[in-house]
Amino acid sequence: MQQNSSPQELAALAARIKAWGSELGFQAVGIGGIDLSSAEAGLTDWLAQGFHGGMDYMAKHGLKRARPAELVPGTLSVISVRMDYLSVAAQAGWTVLEDGSRAYISRYALGRDYHKVLRNRLDKLAQRIREEVGEFGYRVFTDSAPVLEVELARRTRLGWRGKHTLLLSREQGSWFFLGELFTDLPLPADIAGDEHCGSCRRCLDICPTQAIVAPYRLDARRCISYLTIEHRGSIPLELRPLIGNRIYGCDDCQLVCPWNRFAQISTEADFAVRHGLDDVGLVELFAWDEATFNTRMAGSPIYRIGHEQWQRNLAVALGNAPPDAAIRRALQQGLALATPLVAEHIAWALDRQDGVVS
Repeated sequence: MQQNSSPQELAALAARIKAWGSELGFQAVGIGGIDLSSAEAGLTDWLAQGFHGGMDYMAKHGLKRARPAELVPGTLSVISVRMDYLSVAAQAGWTVLEDGSRAYISRYALGRDYHKVLRNRLDKLAQRIREEVGEFGYRVFTDSAPVLEVELARRTRLGWRGKHTLLLSREQGSWFFLGELFTDLPLPADIAGDEHCGSCRRCLDICPTQAIVAPYRLDARRCISYLTIEHRGSIPLELRPLIGNRIYGCDDCQLVCPWNRFAQISTEADFAVRHGLDDVGLVELFAWDEATFNTRMAGSPIYRIGHEQWQRNLAVALGNAPPDAAIRRALQQGLALATPLVAEHIAWALDRQDGVVS
């Protein structure tokens, strides 16, 4: 692509990029500019209030997250993509949550690691663009760097930011992954669409820990997804009972969202449920030793939290489960080989089972 390409040529290229993206399995492709200055004040305030918790990398990169051309010098436009992941199993979400003896795992993590899937497809998209225009500068992002992906996608007609801070689409609700291709191609930007949350506040009201402190404002320190995935240490005592049987992530704000009634089932084989994780007992998972965890979770996004954190999360869920002799035996057996972190949570769980703590 020549530097002096006409607007018509660039528009035609943008249309072809969207078509290639569709052929590669993306359900939507949008193109946006790089001026995110209107998002900087909100980001600065969010960080200043400490809502990022222990995710120091968010503060470390500062406003680079809102400045694509500083994050990747030479960036002129951003290609945002959406890939749906909803599996048939996700439709049973409330059923699993209502059974305190079962383990609830966020629906996005039931299949293969999405980072690998999206990165591979985005690399293929970049290769296809290269075949068309020759060498060009680009960088792929799949939730792997400090990128304001929702803000970028919102500006490309892929959807709008919901009050739970996730991107929402009229066609797929919020059951999808986002990825980006930062590029030095001066592609024409799409026009942002309208927002459709209206006066609805179901996501705020349903949040178990009230982590959505205001519309469009999330305190990660209270978020169950943060506590079970990003947080490495001891889970605050006051929040443990509120976690229920959620051992990896939380979908309550998505399960209750009216727009998710229109979500389509993904045909992506990589996102099919693995190892029956959509509906499995807590005691069964707690019995996994580290070798079993590593084998079963290989290729899963869950693998990165490690066995210790997995056991910690399960101990909390077992403490929240209805009193049961089998649960007590499992916790006592696990205590023998537990690390100090896990042992602390097992002790709490045993007290909960005995009614010592509420």
